[in-house]
Amino acid sequence: MTAAQDGATRPGPGAGPSRSTAASPAPELTGPPAPAAPLRIAVIGGGPGGLYAAALLKRLDPAREVTVWERNAPDDTFGFGVVLSDETLGGIEHADPAVYRALQDEFVRWDDIDIAHRGRLLTSSGHGFAALGRRRLLEILHARCAELGVRLRFRAEAPPAARLAATHDLVIAADGVHSATREAHADVFRPRITTHRCRYIWLAADFAFDAFRFEIAETEHGVMQLHGYPYEADSSTVIVEMREEVWRAAGFDEMDEQESTARCAKIFAETLGGRTLRSNRSAWTAFRTVVNARWSHGRVVLLGDAAHTAHFSIGSGTKLAVEDALALAACVEEHPSLDDALAAYEAERRPVVESTQRAAAASLRWFEEIAGHLGQPPRQFAFNLLTRSRRVTHDNLRLRDPVFTGTVERDFGCPPGTPPMFTPFRLRGLTLRNRVVVSPMDQYVAADGVPNDFHLVHLGARALGGAGLVMTEMVCVSPEGRITPGCTGLYTDEQATAWGRVTAFVHERAPGTAIGVQLGHSGRKGSTRLMWEGIDEPLPEGNWPVTAASPLPYRPGVNQVPHALDRHGMKAVREDFVAAARRAAGCGFDLLELHCAHGYLLSGFLSPLTNLRTDAYGGSLGNRLRFPLEVFDAVREVWPEERPTTVRISATDWADGGTTAEDAVEIARAFAAHGADALDVSTGQVVADERPEYGRSYQTPYADRIRNALAVPVIAVGAISSWDDVNSLLLAGRADLCALARPHLYDPHWTLHAAAEQGYQGPAAPWPAPYRAGSRPPPTGRTDAPKPRLSLRSRP
Repeated sequence: MTAAQDGATRPGPGAGPSRSTAASPAPELTGPPAPAAPLRIAVIGGGPGGLYAAALLKRLDPAREVTVWERNAPDDTFGFGVVLSDETLGGIEHADPAVYRALQDEFVRWDDIDIAHRGRLLTSSGHGFAALGRRRLLEILHARCAELGVRLRFRAEAPPAARLAATHDLVIAADGVHSATREAHADVFRPRITTHRCRYIWLAADFAFDAFRFEIAETEHGVMQLHGYPYEADSSTVIVEMREEVWRAAGFDEMDEQESTARCAKIFAETLGGRTLRSNRSAWTAFRTVVNARWSHGRVVLLGDAAHTAHFSIGSGTKLAVEDALALAACVEEHPSLDDALAAYEAERRPVVESTQRAAAASLRWFEEIAGHLGQPPRQFAFNLLTRSRRVTHDNLRLRDPVFTGTVERDFGCPPGTPPMFTPFRLRGLTLRNRVVVSPMDQYVAADGVPNDFHLVHLGARALGGAGLVMTEMVCVSPEGRITPGCTGLYTDEQATAWGRVTAFVHERAPGTAIGVQLGHSGRKGSTRLMWEGIDEPLPEGNWPVTAASPLPYRPGVNQVPHALDRHGMKAVREDFVAAARRAAGCGFDLLELHCAHGYLLSGFLSPLTNLRTDAYGGSLGNRLRFPLEVFDAVREVWPEERPTTVRISATDWADGGTTAEDAVEIARAFAAHGADALDVSTGQVVADERPEYGRSYQTPYADRIRNALAVPVIAVGAISSWDDVNSLLLAGRADLCALARPHLYDPHWTLHAAAEQGYQGPAAPWPAPYRAGSRPPPTGRTDAPKPRLSLRSRP
């Protein structure tokens, strides 16, 4: 949870002023051959990470000469309290019991999280936090370094890393988020720094909150939030955060430090009990996420905020820096050469840090969009906040606080003993028995667009597997609308007959499971090879012409230039969709989805990167929506009234100048106004040079935003892999249905197995009679996972 993100507002100890190195190459970060175990060690920056690394390296080998340069005075500090996890403390205990004992005497501990929402105070328990003052932490580390013989050079600018590398065996750059070392050698470390949309300020209150506190203030200027936690018996850290535009509208951009502090105390006067706030050279800043392609080069290694940052709303920069220090010292001790040690350090820490950064990014964005969640019922809002980073989940929270989680489940409508995923959901005249959807997955095994036995077995197996809704792959509306020669279609009666065989099997053998058809046209991404023969590669022979909104190839020089549809062509395509929809109705499909995502034809009209038209179908978003809406209206007119229609969209192109999250809301609004019963919210695959931000459930924030902005049902999709994730997303109000693709390739009976693992045996997940004997998980062997590093091992 929230803790001091060291270096977020501080100038970076030992860093010196920022300077550009673009004019000339930086000096090499190497020196004469180093001994097997580094004996002379320089540390740039006297924050907790640098000090702890220095202490550990000296403790492990007293013969080492270790020097820390810190440009500030010993009693200077920025920020107030820091939080360390039990796991981090366990590592400290094993690595240096003396430091651990000193910290144990100082920690303030608490278990509760309080969330104030529109006059209601909700409390969740069982979380377990430990915090102490940053100043006291530094004092403990100063004392330990002095005791061990580390040279501490205060009020001293560190020499440049390259100069230190010429005279030292190892240089540790712990010089903060504004790291001069990283900047001077950007060509080596290749940093990527992202500045985010909120402003925040670190303050303190002279009393201790009795829980971790989240408070939301809805002001005339917009939403502001307070993050507060105790760090001493009579002191608390208070962070005030808001969107940039709210910060400016409230006039904070024109206030000095004292005025800002007083204004924040006034806004949150009720939470503070009328008490004042104090500052410590506090300044409003926008959080910056720091990512580096590499963390070391030659004898120089980055540590803490110099190497990486994670938003303060999920953890402490101090925590990450201390863990870095522990891993670095251990790797230096365990490996025979410095190169091996630094490689091992990065290999060990990078996956942990990247996981933390993904969680931090999810949390950061949630707070950026907090205004969209405020309309939720209080307990659902609190659950949403607690699970925002995806690190705390429904199952995890139920273990921590079963009473709180139980009330959220009851509010959601879960019958006793029923997980959220096994509650029914209604779309028009169709009631789905559970919230699991088998996502559309192209199989590329059709001949002339006709589905065959493979499709019957593939879709039939997943229908028997218990999902509430099974979707076909994208079914193409014309021969030239296929992606590959192996794609299925619904443009002939033979194809319709074959699809009817599939729907009849599902309805007869998996009663209660709905089956939906996704209709689409490949557009400029058509006439390509089967996926496993070269995804998006043109056919070696037999290519057919492709069409699109504009004559832009998917990959210039690789894919063919499409023909831009004129009015006659658009009418013909629309009629193809209508004819396919009629056939789909006759086949017995329960739901129809219009594919307007992933860069296919209709998606190509929506994105400004692929639609450069100058007629009534290009330009503004309203114009770009025109043709997809015309197709949707025509399909909806011939689709049976009682059966629902959904629309899949790409909510972002993951590329500059493309569809934005704000655009996605307006696209969803337009389709909902035209009668779409739900939006299936995916992202990307529109342009070849996209830069997706992959991670667990990485697309769900876009579904969340649309659902809460429009109160329209949404299907979330994208790296949702566990039943715990499904329950969490549903209970938090981020989605109404969850579509899973690859998990259903791995396990066709994913839903039935999810029911068995949760001990659910109700009507939402019935086992087919022939399978009932296997409805309980079989016993397995012991599978102990590797334990995290909590100790230092001696070098062999």
